[in-house]
Amino acid sequence: MTSQAAGAPEGDTYDWYERAMGLLDAGNPAAAGVLLARLRDAEPGSASVLEAYARALFDTKQFEEAAAAFAELEELAPANDYAHFGRGMSLWRLQEFPEARDALAMAAVMRPERPEYGRALSQVAATLRAREEAGMPPRGPVQP
Repeated sequence: MTSQAAGAPEGDTYDWYERAMGLLDAGNPAAAGVLLARLRDAEPGSASVLEAYARALFDTKQFEEAAAAFAELEELAPANDYAHFGRGMSLWRLQEFPEARDALAMAAVMRPERPEYGRALSQVAATLRAREEAGMPPRGPVQP
């Protein structure tokens, strides 16, 4: 499919995707995110595009938007373990620890052979235990 819209990137949507993935792999998630946002509009319902878009959002520290995109990916592809992991990691950065724990636990159950899933789950669980022991709320920043 060739793009006809004014201002659209050259090539077809597969070309856009390949360029965006190259940008992500090269450590340029902001540029990838711009291209992936266009691609997401052109290819609604594409799990691979949505996953790459969510990853670009996470890598540019847009954690609320990343959590929402990973949640959308979970709806689209419930068996996608990386969607659960990405949402959990995003929620962790947002200090939504109970929700992060639940998402990371799902990812770890789905793919127990992925050590990064278990490590992230253990760290979030430890944070929740420490907050509980200190009488702190389970989410949000620490108040002085």
